[in-house]
Amino acid sequence: MEKRWVQVDQGEKGTSEKLAHELNIDQCLANILVQRGVTTFDEARHFFRPQLAQLHDPFLMKDMEQAIARITTALQNNEQILVYGDYDVDGTTAVALTYSFFSQFTDQIAYYIPDRHKEGYGISTAGIDFAKEHGFTLIIALDCGIKLIDKIAYANTLDIDFIICDHHLPGEGLPEAVAVLDPKKSRLRLSF
Repeated sequence: MEKRWVQVDQGEKGTSEKLAHELNIDQCLANILVQRGVTTFDEARHFFRPQLAQLHDPFLMKDMEQAIARITTALQNNEQILVYGDYDVDGTTAVALTYSFFSQFTDQIAYYIPDRHKEGYGISTAGIDFAKEHGFTLIIALDCGIKLIDKIAYANTLDIDFIICDHHLPGEGLPEAVAVLDPKKSRLRLSF
């Protein structure tokens, strides 16, 4: 596949010059901000110092209620939870953040990062077997899982629930998880 680079419109030069002056920043940075729709001092302030009130409601994402309900049940029943992430930077960062958050509420939590060379990318049978051997009943998968229908089906046979949190493009179908949180899954053309 051949890729073609397309230069983004630089925006109105006067706007970026004014912004550079107001923020006391380099013109190049002001151009980037204008390209992202940040054209005023107040917009820049919100961009660089966002407030919690500016966040989207997380419950607008499909399956969020199911994910929260399952996590709540696991915490209330003192179930063992496994935070499972990919070995790359966004996967390990997500695991560290999620693990540190949930460890405030339970000590029945662990994490699993697959061996890149032995298990490959994403959720592995070895990881699911590890969860079963150690009594985990809920796996929260981060940065992986959106295309692994067969692996989630395998986990279901072992009575291990999955919550998938991913950002990659899904395949033709979705795994049979308790919840699949992925902003790109709305692009699916499925017939149910």
